Amino acid sequence: MHDSIDLLPPAPRRRRRWLRWLALGLVVLTLAVVAVGWLLYQRLDSNITTDTATANELARYEKERPSELVAGAQNILIIGSDTRDGPGNASYGEDSGQRSDTTILLHVAADRRGATAVSLPRDLMARIPACRRPDGTETNERFAQFNWAFELAGAACTIRTVENISHIRINHHVIVDFNGFKRLVDAIDGVEVCLKQAVDDPEARLKLPAGRQVLLGEQALGYVRARYSLGNGSDTERMGRQQEFLGALFKEMQSNGVLLNPARLYPVLDAATSSLTTDAGLDTLRKMYDLVRTVRGIPSDRVQFLTVPRRPYPYNPARDELVQPDADQLFEQLRRDRPVSVSAHVRPADGKPGGKPAAGTAGRSWNGAEVEAEEWTPEPGSPAEYDTPSPAEPSYGPASSPAYGERSIAPPGASPMSPPAVSPSPTAPPTYEGTTAAHGICG
Repeated sequence: MHDSIDLLPPAPRRRRRWLRWLALGLVVLTLAVVAVGWLLYQRLDSNITTDTATANELARYEKERPSELVAGAQNILIIGSDTRDGPGNASYGEDSGQRSDTTILLHVAADRRGATAVSLPRDLMARIPACRRPDGTETNERFAQFNWAFELAGAACTIRTVENISHIRINHHVIVDFNGFKRLVDAIDGVEVCLKQAVDDPEARLKLPAGRQVLLGEQALGYVRARYSLGNGSDTERMGRQQEFLGALFKEMQSNGVLLNPARLYPVLDAATSSLTTDAGLDTLRKMYDLVRTVRGIPSDRVQFLTVPRRPYPYNPARDELVQPDADQLFEQLRRDRPVSVSAHVRPADGKPGGKPAAGTAGRSWNGAEVEAEEWTPEPGSPAEYDTPSPAEPSYGPASSPAYGERSIAPPGASPMSPPAVSPSPTAPPTYEGTTAAHGICG
C-alpha cells in the first residue's frame, strides 16, 4: 500500500512537461507563421518596380505644373503599356519601343465617397511639350497624337501632356503591361462578359462563341484590346468596352469573397503588384493598401468610368480632338473635386453612330444626383458632322512614327504646333459617355 502511494506524485510533473511542450510548439508555430507572412509580404513588396526617374524629371518642370486645389483628393494616371519587354510580353511580337495603349486618369474624391476614371484616347491630338528622353536627348514641342508622348519620352512626358490638357495635378502614376493585366484577371477567376455574336480576331488572339461566358487572362486581354471584330471599329467603342470590363474587375476585387479569403487574396495581391511600375508614393504594399483601404467603402454605383468628350479631328478623321467646352468643364469638375455625371448615351457631337439620345434620358453622378440629357443638333457645317473615324489603325511606319522624323499630323500649310480653330460648341449641358462598376458588362 505504501509503495502505491509513492507512485502518485510523478503524474502532475508529466502534465506540466506536456504543457511546456505544447506552449513551446505554439510559440514555434506562431514564429513560423510570422516568418512565412513576412516572406510573403516581402515578395509582394519586391514585385513593384519604383520609377524614380519620372519624379526627378517632373521636378525640373515644377514651376509650370498645375497646383493641387483640394487637399486629400488623389489623381492617379494609369498607363497601359504595349511594350514587349518583360516576362510574358514577348509573345505579342517584336515591336520595338513602348506606347501607351490605354491611358486613364483616375480621380479619387477627397471624402472617398466616389471615384471617376476618365479614358484619354491614344489618337487624341494634343500639345506635347518638349521632353527629355532617358538618354538625355531632348524632343521638340509638337502638336501630335497623344500616345506619342509615352513613346517619345516615357511617363514624365505623358504626365506633363495630361496636365497641359486638363490642368489637373497628377499625384501618382501606375504603369501596367500585358502580362500584369492577364495575371490579375486570372487571380480573381475571370470576368463574366456577354457577346451578341461570335468573335474570331487573330490579331487580338480572340476566338469566342456568342453568349454569356467567363474570360480568363489571355481572352480578357484580347477582349479589351480588340477593335475591328467587336463593336463599330472605333477606338472610342473599345474604350467603352474597357471601362465596362474594369468596372466588373473592380466589383469582383471589392467583394468579400476576395478580400476576406486569404487563399484568393494573396494571388490577387501578387498579380496586382507584379508587372507594375509606380512612383515612390505607391511603391510598397503598405502604401497601396492604404489607398485601397480608403476606397474600399465606395459603392460600386459611385465608381464611374467615362471617355473624355471627343470627335474626329477635322484634318484627319482617324484622329480625335476634344469637344469643347465639354472637356474643359469635365476637367474643371475633377480639378475642384466636384461630382461628374455620366450617361450611357452619346451626343452626335462626339462623332459616333447612333449617338443621338432620346429627350429625357437620365444620367447619374456618383453622389446620386440625376441629370437630364437634352437633345442637341450640331450647326450645319460644323466638325460635328464629320463621319465616324476611319477604322484604320494608326501606322507607326516611316510615314507617321515619331521615330522617323517626329512628324505630326496637321493640314497642308498649317503649323504642326497650332491646333485648328475652335469649332462651335454645343449649347446643351455636358453629357459624358460612361458607365459605373455597378452596371457590369452583362447589364
